[in-house]
Amino acid sequence: MQLFYTPDIDAAFSTYSLSEEESKHCVRVLRLQTGDKIQLIDGKGNFYTAEITDPHPKRTQLRIVSVEQDFNKRNHYLHIAVAPTKNIERLEWFLEKATEIGVDEISLIICQRSERKEAKKDRLDKIITSAIKQSIKAWHPVLNEPIPLHKLLAMPFEGQKYIAHCEPGKKLNLKDSIKPQGRYLILIGPEGDFTTKEVEDAIKNDFKAITLGNSRLRTETAALEACFEINFLNRV
Repeated sequence: MQLFYTPDIDAAFSTYSLSEEESKHCVRVLRLQTGDKIQLIDGKGNFYTAEITDPHPKRTQLRIVSVEQDFNKRNHYLHIAVAPTKNIERLEWFLEKATEIGVDEISLIICQRSERKEAKKDRLDKIITSAIKQSIKAWHPVLNEPIPLHKLLAMPFEGQKYIAHCEPGKKLNLKDSIKPQGRYLILIGPEGDFTTKEVEDAIKNDFKAITLGNSRLRTETAALEACFEINFLNRV
């Protein structure tokens, strides 16, 4: 299967032209020819099958053969809010793997103990795009710009809200807490964890404290574990 990301396509189109970048990949790298079939995803849930009518290296022309809407749509919505890691490659790894497993929205939160307070969103979005193509997903996760934790806590979210932390105290297991087929927002802190005040502020804003097991996990591992658990608990 040859899969291309085409965010500007519309389900009503009968024809479409690949971008120069995708055209070059199609013609020069994959060496596809007139009559070959390819697949397109728009990041909004539509999965297209198209036929090449003009394999031009700058503007390959396609005829849309079929469109499948809501392709492999999951039965829940997952928003992971995670502190960017000091080593950006660890964050990139999380974004790639979380996209492959299944995530809808990612927020980069800046906390008191954060060692990284910025990230290049364009580069991170490209990693997500590559991951949806690799895993054959028609939905492109939303990646939000970095935001201070206190601002995210104040934002409305209709759904179940959790904070994973290492502070002592009573914590829930996700399997005992979540309502299936819901909307979830999970907070994952920086390498030094959330401060006591940050945890208290989250709880005041209706977040429930959770544990992700007995092991002390790296930030990116904890975020991926939360992503896996939510997807696993919503399997039908």
